[in-house]
Amino acid sequence: MSDRSIVKTGMTLGMIAAVCTSLVAATYQLTKDRIAANEKALLEQSLQPALTGIFYDSGVSESRLVLQPPHGLPGNDPAIIYRVFAEGEPAAALFVVTARDGFAGPIRIVLGVEASGSVTGVRILQHRETPGLGDKIVSARSDWVYQFDGRSMGDPQLLGWALKGDGGEFDQLTGASITPRAVIKAIRDTLVYFDANRDAIFQAAATEAEE
Repeated sequence: MSDRSIVKTGMTLGMIAAVCTSLVAATYQLTKDRIAANEKALLEQSLQPALTGIFYDSGVSESRLVLQPPHGLPGNDPAIIYRVFAEGEPAAALFVVTARDGFAGPIRIVLGVEASGSVTGVRILQHRETPGLGDKIVSARSDWVYQFDGRSMGDPQLLGWALKGDGGEFDQLTGASITPRAVIKAIRDTLVYFDANRDAIFQAAATEAEE
């Protein structure tokens, strides 16, 4: 191949690459807002079930805190807190935390806590627990998580936040104790944190979203 042909081929490939880059950039600009809106909708859809019975007029994911470890909440990874408000006043906080000691690994949990301290809902976001046993912590598999609705740090007292078999007030799952024990401990520790940091949680400046 002659030098002229090599240069011509290189120029052609360069032009094709430039056109492709421009198309990708244009596509991104046209779709980024739609993608972001879809991601926000999916996030809020996963969080809303933990806000049972709560009136709020702010977006579920609009006011977010990201706490880097060590933060005092369950888990060694970043904890996320979403705050919701009603007419500008605190309504509830949603904690996304990790129970580290599940049977098959960490369990990612969202826990809603009303401003008064009562649990508004618990949902499991991610787990690797045994199908038919530990996976019954998921609301689609059983009603086990609903027993926490309306409870608080004073109902029951601290020692009551345990399985009935451990002297507490909560049911375990048939054939599984490690998994529910881990979830109950995470809920209890989150409520302890909330009670100790209630004002700071609602007054802290929101964490800016990463670009």
